[in-house]
Amino acid sequence: MVMDTIQVRLGHGLVRKIDELVDTGVYSSRSDVLRDAVRRLVLDKLVGIISDGEDSAQQIKKLRKKLSKEKFDLEEINKLVE
Repeated sequence: MVMDTIQVRLGHGLVRKIDELVDTGVYSSRSDVLRDAVRRLVLDKLVGIISDGEDSAQQIKKLRKKLSKEKFDLEEINKLVE
């Protein structure tokens, strides 16, 4: 997958917390922390079904798999975003 690169400026305290997540092995890199945080934010704002108990990448894969097998009303889903 081709990814775009963006520059983000963060305060020192937040960067230290991100580094702690990497140092303790929760994430493998700063980029992984930020990607996961953005996924969670987007899913929470768009869908409202993200949980804190699981890796967001795994949740997205499960959602895609579920949605690919189900028939759903696009109008009803769009109402959730409004």
